[in-house]
Amino acid sequence: MKGPLFYSKILLFGEYGIIKDSKGLSIPYNFYKGALKKEETLSLSQQASNKNLRRFASYLAEMQEGNNLVRFDLSKFEQDLEEGMYFDSSIPQGYGVGSSGALVAAIYDQYALNKITVLENLNREKLQILKAIFSQMESFFHGKSSGLDPLNSYLSLPILINSQDHVEAAGIPSQSTNGKGAVFLLDSGIVGETAPMVHIFMENMKQEGFRKMLKEKFVKHTDACVDDFLKGDVKSLFKNVKQLSHVVLDNFKPMIPKQFHELWKKGIDTGNYYLKLCGSGGGGYILGFTEDFEKAQKELKDYKLEVVYNF
Repeated sequence: MKGPLFYSKILLFGEYGIIKDSKGLSIPYNFYKGALKKEETLSLSQQASNKNLRRFASYLAEMQEGNNLVRFDLSKFEQDLEEGMYFDSSIPQGYGVGSSGALVAAIYDQYALNKITVLENLNREKLQILKAIFSQMESFFHGKSSGLDPLNSYLSLPILINSQDHVEAAGIPSQSTNGKGAVFLLDSGIVGETAPMVHIFMENMKQEGFRKMLKEKFVKHTDACVDDFLKGDVKSLFKNVKQLSHVVLDNFKPMIPKQFHELWKKGIDTGNYYLKLCGSGGGGYILGFTEDFEKAQKELKDYKLEVVYNF
């Protein structure tokens, strides 16, 4: 057995904001991927994956009790686990690129009964149902999940989040092969944990000042970035990304590893690159935007960069 491949994702815009109804834009990132596989003899890491999947199977059994949204063929799932199934993935965990999302998508694809498929007409209602199912499934890993990562991985399409109950597949401008500008990933070299970061955010949300900043600055600039990106208005996009980078540095410091505070500020001051959170932060990847990738590379020569989109 070798299941279909499911890819990692990158949330270009909308981290934290989508919890409070900002827009968001998520794209598949085919550099990393995962698939369900079976082996007769499992290595230690494959055994750990098999064990994790067994816990997930128990969670799904509880989840589908009295649940009208989805049923799973759990006896088939358990039989496959007995036969040495594991999730073979190159997606780094705790890096904000959707490792659990790809796993959730793979399990739904393999074991959901009457599943919604990528080939049918995916109207708004079907996308909402998928997102709701994936949200419940992925909560096993994060405590609270929007369901967007698995949705992106399952459909392998860019997803535009208009609000919590309005998502759609989106067309994004095609990449410029000879453009100087780029969106890139910067490897912080630290594994991030989603749950503690979301907890800090939820605690901050209890303060009126933080809520006001989120609405008037963070959500405003995030929405503008999404609109600019989809329209292909690069000039306006960089103006808004700079503002967004500033707002994050001023108000989301705990989510930015300490050793990157200076680097973050330097980007804003020089205009050579702008950094933003990739996922919940706290480590993993940091997302970068630059109008001149070569210049940004020189400035960030001590770090590993990966281009994900060219302007």
